[in-house]
Amino acid sequence: MANAYFDFIKQSREALDISQAEMADKLGVSRPTYIAVEKGERDLSLEEAQKLADIFGIPLDNLKQGMAQNYEKYKQMILAYLRLGADSDGKVTKTKMAKLLYLADFAWFYDKLESMSGMQYRKNHYGPVPDMYFRALDELEENGTIAVNRTANGPILISENETLQKRELDQISGKELNLIKKIAAKWQNKRTNEIVAFTHNQLPYKICEENEIIPYGLIAQENSDYVY
Repeated sequence: MANAYFDFIKQSREALDISQAEMADKLGVSRPTYIAVEKGERDLSLEEAQKLADIFGIPLDNLKQGMAQNYEKYKQMILAYLRLGADSDGKVTKTKMAKLLYLADFAWFYDKLESMSGMQYRKNHYGPVPDMYFRALDELEENGTIAVNRTANGPILISENETLQKRELDQISGKELNLIKKIAAKWQNKRTNEIVAFTHNQLPYKICEENEIIPYGLIAQENSDYVY
């Protein structure tokens, strides 16, 4: 299995503030055995993988895939929104981008009963966001794919680096890209506080507790006109 798989397990555990000993107890294995899993030295049994997926609030298939492909797809979704949904200056606020990605994933689930990216979204004060979001932005900035404009008092703005050849969006299907286009068109040039208010008033966000993983299935109870 790819290193990204084990990195994902470790980062997801840490994001939930669960110790290795506690996770081992939840899985019914010894702490050294669990540590071997995070190091990539031991594979999970099907039963252990299912328990882990339940703890992280994600489908088992996403865990089995190791998240490597889904994580790359998630980063491509960020680039798709920068190309299709950036404001007139070519930039999107960091907060608004997080909401656009959330809408794509949950709107796709509304119709297809599966997430577009496979990411798990957590409720926090700023809205629904995956633990991997900030890492994805950092990696895209570090390799020069995006530029991040940080100011002392204003919002953090992100844009695609126009000096590099544009990365191919080969992980996103035509139908998925079409949905991203529709969402981008609706929210383009809208203020960040407008999309924040929209997502905060959706049923999945309102029902869940602070820091809780938001189950995708909750969006099925939302009015179809209020999905994105």
